[in-house]
Amino acid sequence: MYFFLRKLYNRTVNKGQKALHLCNVKGGTNMENFIFENSTKAYFGKGCVSQYLPDVLKQYGENVMLAYGGGSIKRNGIYEEITEILKAAGKTVTEFSGIMSNPVYTKVLEGAKLAKEKQIDLILAVGGGSVMDCCKAISLAAVYDGDVWDDFWMKAGTVSVSPVPLGIVMTVTGTGSEMNGGAVITNEIMKIKTGRDYPALNAQFALLDPLYTYSVPKKQMVSGSFDSLSHMMEIYFSLPNEDNVSDDINEALMRGVIRDLRKAIADPDDYTARSNLVWASTMAENRVLKLGKKTDFECHLMEHQVGAYTDCNHGCGLAVLHPPYYRHIYKDGLPKFVRFATNVWGIDPTGKTDEELALAGIDALADFIKEIGLPTTLWELGVTDKQQAEEIADTCFLSPGSYRRLTREDIREIFASAY
Repeated sequence: MYFFLRKLYNRTVNKGQKALHLCNVKGGTNMENFIFENSTKAYFGKGCVSQYLPDVLKQYGENVMLAYGGGSIKRNGIYEEITEILKAAGKTVTEFSGIMSNPVYTKVLEGAKLAKEKQIDLILAVGGGSVMDCCKAISLAAVYDGDVWDDFWMKAGTVSVSPVPLGIVMTVTGTGSEMNGGAVITNEIMKIKTGRDYPALNAQFALLDPLYTYSVPKKQMVSGSFDSLSHMMEIYFSLPNEDNVSDDINEALMRGVIRDLRKAIADPDDYTARSNLVWASTMAENRVLKLGKKTDFECHLMEHQVGAYTDCNHGCGLAVLHPPYYRHIYKDGLPKFVRFATNVWGIDPTGKTDEELALAGIDALADFIKEIGLPTTLWELGVTDKQQAEEIADTCFLSPGSYRRLTREDIREIFASAY
């Protein structure tokens, strides 16, 4: 069954995403053709929720679903602030809580059922990427009569219905989900975790107050920021290799995340660093960096399956997999790995061959992962024996944008080196 699902996924992974890239230029050496759209209106900065949300709410009906996770927003005061704004706006509020990390399909169906029963006019997602992703799926499932998993997540579909309007108040940075239509959902029965990006599922608005991220535990802040860096790297390490606008912007953003994450770890109250991390996360996934690029999200596809089996922290899983994956493929994309070493990590090329320079850049990435305290082995993620590692490897989807078209044996080798 898994082999059938992988083939189905690989045939459909790039369909239905016309906002990203539509066709290849012959030879794959030039920027891809693209159509760009992003319908989310972003409000950024200190106090943006209290300043803008009251007026934004006037555009929507009476019934609002307030969706959030495990309840941390009740401890840090965000819940009280938002419910007061909703009350003052005269809204009837239906709460939908308990959205877990790595949101599961059954939770999506639960939220969709509630949204239908309460005739919800606006879903207000308050939290990080898991809450955002779950609510995007709910917004579609609440108005769709078919099987949302089969028709939109197991394979790419076409959204021909109008989803329930969605608004976002971001409290955790990293996924970039606040300004795209992407949603990663886990089918816990099938043990498949997969993501799709449908422009129709973009939030109508997103409120990004960096101060809201201050109460997030250090580990979550660090892993979320590494997730942002991962998004950037996986777009960067794909064709074209020639000079292009997307790569130029990407290099600046990667340097910024490295710099600002170090500053935020040293001083969690450094507003400049924290605000930069918020906007860098958004920039990584608002589709701008993907324009003209093939994109390679093999590390995400591998981590998704590790997460489906272990429910591990997403950023931690990516930290484990990136260095071994890049050591496995760097020769196939050598010019870009050389550029990564010099332009992102500032490594002096004097006296080094291209291969030595490329490996030095990957080593710098691995050293940074250790420096910021993220795990470096699958064992630390809960993969406790090699047989389990092989089983997970055999369920991983393959990215069509990778520098090397991987085989099942390649994935097993990567997992073995990460074990």
